[in-house]
Amino acid sequence: MREFMKKRLLYLVLALLLSILSHVYAQRPGGMGGGRGGQNMNAGHLYGKIVDSKTNKGIEGATVQVVASKFDTVTHKPKEVIAGTVLTSSNGDFSLESLPVFGKLKLRATALGYTDYNNPVSFDLKMPSRGEGGSDASAGSGGGTDRMQQMLNMVDKDLGNIKLEASDANLGNVTVTASAKQFFEMGVDRKIFNVDKNLVSSGQTATEVMKQIPSINVDIDGNVTLRNSSPQLFVDGRPTTLTMDQIPADIIDKVELITNPSAKYDASSGGGGILNIVLKKNKKTGYNGGIRAGVDSRGKFNGGGDLNYRQGKINFTLNGMYNERKSKSTSYTDRTNISDDPTMITQEINGVQNNRFYFIRPGFDWFIDNRNTLTVNANFVNGKSDNDQPQLLDSLKSGAKFSHNDVVSKTNMNFNNPGGQLSYKHNFAKSGHNISADVNYSSGTSKSEAVLNTYTTNPLYPDLNPVLQSTNSKGTNKFWTFQSDYENPLTENSKLEAGVRAAIRDFQNDNDQYLYSFTTNKYELNTVASSHYKYKDQVYAAYVTYSFKTGTKWNYQLGLRTESSNYKGTLLNKDTSFSVNFPLSLFPTAFVTYKMSDKQDLQFNYTRKVNRPGFFQLTPVVDYSDPQNLSVGNPAMKPEFTNSLEVNYNNAYKKNANFLASAYFRYATNLITSYQYKDINPQTGDSAVYNTSVNANNSVTYGLELTNRNTIAKIWDLSLNLNLYNSKINYDNLKTATGTSNQRISWFAKVNNNFKLPKSFSIQFSGDYQAKTVLPPNSGNNNRRFGGGMMGSQTTGTAQGYIKPRYSFDLAIRKDWSWKGGNSASITLSMNDIFRTQLYSTYSESTFMIQNTQRRRDPQILRLNLSYRFGKFDATLFKRKNNKAEQGGGMDMMSGGSGS
Repeated sequence: MREFMKKRLLYLVLALLLSILSHVYAQRPGGMGGGRGGQNMNAGHLYGKIVDSKTNKGIEGATVQVVASKFDTVTHKPKEVIAGTVLTSSNGDFSLESLPVFGKLKLRATALGYTDYNNPVSFDLKMPSRGEGGSDASAGSGGGTDRMQQMLNMVDKDLGNIKLEASDANLGNVTVTASAKQFFEMGVDRKIFNVDKNLVSSGQTATEVMKQIPSINVDIDGNVTLRNSSPQLFVDGRPTTLTMDQIPADIIDKVELITNPSAKYDASSGGGGILNIVLKKNKKTGYNGGIRAGVDSRGKFNGGGDLNYRQGKINFTLNGMYNERKSKSTSYTDRTNISDDPTMITQEINGVQNNRFYFIRPGFDWFIDNRNTLTVNANFVNGKSDNDQPQLLDSLKSGAKFSHNDVVSKTNMNFNNPGGQLSYKHNFAKSGHNISADVNYSSGTSKSEAVLNTYTTNPLYPDLNPVLQSTNSKGTNKFWTFQSDYENPLTENSKLEAGVRAAIRDFQNDNDQYLYSFTTNKYELNTVASSHYKYKDQVYAAYVTYSFKTGTKWNYQLGLRTESSNYKGTLLNKDTSFSVNFPLSLFPTAFVTYKMSDKQDLQFNYTRKVNRPGFFQLTPVVDYSDPQNLSVGNPAMKPEFTNSLEVNYNNAYKKNANFLASAYFRYATNLITSYQYKDINPQTGDSAVYNTSVNANNSVTYGLELTNRNTIAKIWDLSLNLNLYNSKINYDNLKTATGTSNQRISWFAKVNNNFKLPKSFSIQFSGDYQAKTVLPPNSGNNNRRFGGGMMGSQTTGTAQGYIKPRYSFDLAIRKDWSWKGGNSASITLSMNDIFRTQLYSTYSESTFMIQNTQRRRDPQILRLNLSYRFGKFDATLFKRKNNKAEQGGGMDMMSGGSGS
C-alpha cells in the first residue's frame, strides 16, 4: 500500500506540473513561450537514421535540424528558430535532445548530392483524461503510473529511417563522399591535405607524414622545405616550439600548406610560407576512442590512444603516444683545404641514435551557450636521446697520411616540452560575425652531456696525448603569443577582418666545455669554448583585410599588416650584450579570384614577407664543438625581405578528380645565406675556416607546380605532383673565388597510389625524386641542437654548392575490420625506402675548400602497427531511457533526463 501511495503521489505532482505548464504555454502566442516556463519543457528527444532512398544505406555527415516557432516580443509575431542541429554518424544515425515538447516543429535534413528534406514533426503530447486514469482511483494499482509512463514515452520519439533522394543536378559537382574525405582540397588561401588515414606514416611522426604531401621536400634528416625554403611550423593555427619528430602522426587530421599567407598571418613566414598541422579533435556526442600499438624490425615499440567524451555543454579529449626509435646512419666526407700546402681530410661516421619520447595532449571545450565557447588545450612532451657517433678522421698532405684520428663521440640528452592554449570565441547574432581571443604558451627545456675524445696517431709526434673533452649543456625556451581576431560580414558581398598579435620568446643556454689536463690529471673548464647566453625577441603586429565581391565572377581580398620587432642578446660569461630594433614595416597582401565556371577558378595573389636573423646568426660567440667546422654569428646582419607573386589555376574536371597549377615568383633582398672565411683558431693558434651568415645581394626563385589527383579506377586513386623551379643567388657583394652568382634549374616529383582491394584490404605506394638543385639559400632557423623546441637544427644553406639527385619509395598494406556499433580495427604493415635508394649527397666549395659529403639513414625499416577504435556516438548511452523496466519512472524527466 505504501508503494502504491508513493507512485500515486508522484503521478499527481507530475500531472499538476504538466497541467500548469500547458496552461501557461497556451496563453503565449507563437507556440514556444518566451519565458523560463516554456524553456523548462525542453525535454524532447528525437532520433532516427538518414538513409539513401535507393540503397537504404546510412548517409554520413548529413545535417539534421529541428526548427521551432517562437513568439517574437518585438514584432509580436511568431518566428522560426533552430532548436537543435546535429551531424549524422557514419551509419546515418542522429539524435537531438533538449527539444520543446509543445508546439509546431519542423525537421530539416540536408546532405551533399541529395534533395533537402523538410517536413513537420511533433511529439503529440496530450494530457490524460480522468477516465483514462488521471486522478481516478478506479484506475487500479498500476493504471496511473502506466498512463504517466505512456505520456513520458511520447517525448522520446523514434522517427525511423528518413530517406533522401539523390539530386541529379548536384552529383556531378560533388567531390566529397560520405564514406571518406578526399586527400586534397583547395581552400581560399591554402591547400588542404587530409592525412588522417595515411597508411605509410602509421605509428610514426609528422616527419613521415610530410613525405606524402605534394610540394613538400624532406631530406634525410627530416628537414622540411617548401619550394626550396623552410616553412614556418604551426600547430592548430599557432606557432609552436615542437618539432616534426615530436608530433605523433596518428593524431594529425590534416596538413595545410599556406604558400603565400595573407595579412592575417605572420610576416616572418618568409619564402617557405606556413605549414599548419591540424590535430584530430572529435566533438561527436557520446564517447569514443581508440588504442594503437606497433613494432619495427629493429625491435622498437610505439603505442598510443585517444579518448573523446561529449555530453551537453562539455567536450573532453585526450591523446597520448609513446614512441621508440633506433636510427642508424652512415656518412662519408672528403674535403680539400686549399692552401700553399693543400690538406685532404676524410671523415667516416657510423652513428647509432636511440630515441624515445611520450606525448600527452588533453583538451577541454565548454560550450557556455550557443554564442560563447571556451577552449583549453595542453601538451606535454618528454624524451630522451642517446647518440653514439664514432668517427675515423684522416689528414693527408702531399699524398701521404699526415695523421689518423679515432674519435669517440657520445651524447645523452633529455628534453621536456610543456605547452598550452586558452581560447575564447563569441559569435554575434549575425551569421559570420564573431570575435576571438587566445593565449598560447610553448616551452622547452633540455639537458645534455657529451663526450668527445680524439685519439691521434701522428708519426711526427709519436707521444701525442689524446684530446679528452666533455660538455654539459642546459637550455630553456619560452614562447608566448597573444592574439585577438575580429570578423564581420558587412554585407552579403563584403567582409572585414582585423586583429592584433604579440609574440614574445625567451631563450637561454649554458654550455660548459671541459678539457682533460694530463698535468693536473683532471678535467678543467675551457673558458674559450664555453658559452652562456640568453636572448629575447618581441614582435608586435596588427592587421586588417577587406574582402568583397563584384558580380558573380570576381572576388577580392586586400590586406595590410604592420609589424614592429626588437631583439636583445646577452653573452653572460662575457658580460656583453647587443640589441637590434628592427624598424616598423608594412606588409601589403592582395588576392584576386576569378570564377571561370562552376569547376574552374583562377587566382592571383601578392604578399610581402620578412625573414629576421636569429640568435645564432647574430651572436659573435665562436662554436668550437666541431674542430673541422667552426661557427660564429654576424651581429651586422639585416632582415631579409621577400616579395612573392603567385598564380593558381584549379579545375575539378570530373567527379573525384582535381587539377591544380601554380606559378610562383619570389624576389628576396638582403638574402640571409651562409658564408666561409679563414681566420686564426685561438685554441690552437692555427689557421681555420669559419662558417657564418651574411647578407647576399638578392635571390630570385620562380617555378611551376602541377598537382593532379584522379580516380583511375574504382579501386585506384592516383596523386601526382611535379615542381619545376629555378633558384638564383646573387652575391657579388661577397668576396669569393667562385663567381658572383649561383643558379640551377631543378625539379622534384611525387607520386602517391592508393588501392582499395576486396575484403577491406588497401595498399599505398608512394615515391619521390629530387633532381640536382642548389642548396637552399635559407633552410632553417640556423639554431643549434639544444632540444626543448630547438631540437633538430636545419641544414645551413650556402651560396656555394648543390645537392645531388636522390629518390626513394615507400610501401604499406592495411587490413580493416568493422563491427556493429561503430567499433573497428586495422593492421598495417609498412616499409620505408624499400629499394634502399635514398642517398643524400652534397657538393660545396669556397675560396678555402672543396667538400663532398654523402649520407644514408634508416633504409628499409619494416613496421607493424595495430589499431582499434571503440565507442558510441549516441548520447542516450548517458541517459536513462524512460521505459517500464526501469525503476523511478518519471524521475528521469524531472531531473532533466540525465542518468547515472
